[in-house]
Amino acid sequence: MSTPVPTLPFTKMQAQGNDFIVLNGFEHNLPECTHEFIRTITERRYGIGCDQLLILSPSKHADAHMRIFNNDGTEAANCGNGLRCVGSLLLDSLKQETVSIALNDRMITARKTAHGIAVEMGAARITHQTVAHVDIEIGNLHSVFFEATESFPEDRNIEIVTGQVADHVYIDIIERGAGRTSACGSGACATAAAIWHIEGHHRPQTIEMPGGKVLISGSSDNLILEGGVRTVFTGLY
Repeated sequence: MSTPVPTLPFTKMQAQGNDFIVLNGFEHNLPECTHEFIRTITERRYGIGCDQLLILSPSKHADAHMRIFNNDGTEAANCGNGLRCVGSLLLDSLKQETVSIALNDRMITARKTAHGIAVEMGAARITHQTVAHVDIEIGNLHSVFFEATESFPEDRNIEIVTGQVADHVYIDIIERGAGRTSACGSGACATAAAIWHIEGHHRPQTIEMPGGKVLISGSSDNLILEGGVRTVFTGLY
């Protein structure tokens, strides 16, 4: 008899086209997250395919702890759209009105709203500013460019503002470790924080990305990211 091949349950989810593989360490023993494993499972032709791999595990201080891996094998510190997807899973499974998700540097809360899933992302910090861009730290690093007149740094996510009509902002995204993506939740938050910093207000911002729109409200001390998420499929890898 042949030896059975181990299988790994997964959930594929997306938010505004930003797609994720979610592995649940509560219910299953997970393999070691080696560079090779991450690259293989996230590759779109030979694996399942996604922008980021999300790993859930128990936490002493939250409903779950989440790790984030880009599809090039590097680890990321924050992911707003991934948090909304995981928040949706936890809200459904735990039957709670709110859930908490621990990252390495902050605690996130998620809840359902009329527009989908909202997460409180915590604070955004302005670290540098030029005429062309604003640097934002929101767990991970972002540079929000208003004019593409400077070379883009490679150690952070890049948001390029391509248009703005009042409080409706259009952006393109280049994510560190994933390349061009359809959406980036923390990038949408960074864009709103940059606009609030420059324009001197905290009005809610609709951030429209190639994959769809999200709403950013709150303030730079605690940004709230809100929008739809969807489970695409589940399976065994």
